[in-house]
Amino acid sequence: MQQFIANLDLGAKGIWFPVTASILFALTVLIIPKKNISWREIYITFGVVGFITWFSDGLIARELDLFDIGDPKKAGIGDLLSYTFIPSSLAILYLNYLTLTNKWKLTTFFTLIALLIEFGMVHVGYMKYKGWNWYVSIIVFLISFGFLLPMHIKLIRKA
Repeated sequence: MQQFIANLDLGAKGIWFPVTASILFALTVLIIPKKNISWREIYITFGVVGFITWFSDGLIARELDLFDIGDPKKAGIGDLLSYTFIPSSLAILYLNYLTLTNKWKLTTFFTLIALLIEFGMVHVGYMKYKGWNWYVSIIVFLISFGFLLPMHIKLIRKA
């Protein structure tokens, strides 16, 4: 039991930030009115974005060692919650409000939200850059929100 608790990395500096953000975003997804997204699309988006996030973490943070989140030697509760809920929730919220007329306004807004979350994680000491920087994050967020998520929802709706 002690090993299990130790692996949760509850003593990580700034752990309160990713845990709080994860819970708030997940609850928001559950309670907001669904405008442009169905529960089926939420289910698929949650799985796809979650998989891509965990895969990217394995590649960028673990293999390329460009940043650390929490204790770099273990995937604690902060990692688990933030990788599972923050990107998936942001993607679902983005798709819920996406229309043909607001795509770039919404893309800019969600890029700023994602960047603020990253800045928050760095500021509280939970995330440490080791070759990564926020300029790269801006590009990743713009591509994700501006191109990949709209393409993702089109693919789901064609099926």
